[in-house]
Amino acid sequence: MPFDPYDDHETALDSPAQHIEIVTPNDSTDLVRTTRAINASGSGIIRLRTLDGSEGDLYVVAGTVMPIRAIRIYATGTTATGIRGLS
Repeated sequence: MPFDPYDDHETALDSPAQHIEIVTPNDSTDLVRTTRAINASGSGIIRLRTLDGSEGDLYVVAGTVMPIRAIRIYATGTTATGIRGLS
């Protein structure tokens, strides 16, 4: 494992992500981890539920990072592709 000079620093919500996961949109199943942010390789709409339970649509441009605490990415209404959850 490589040396991490920041290993003794506290991790906060504004810290860089430490985990990346492929997101398969699903209308009935929550994500394995709550995200800090979302990234997509193909622009489009992402329909999601946030940590506080609110739901809505976000338009994402390919390659941008959207800082949002999502717990579910819906298949219905999501047109963005290559979605990744960062946590």
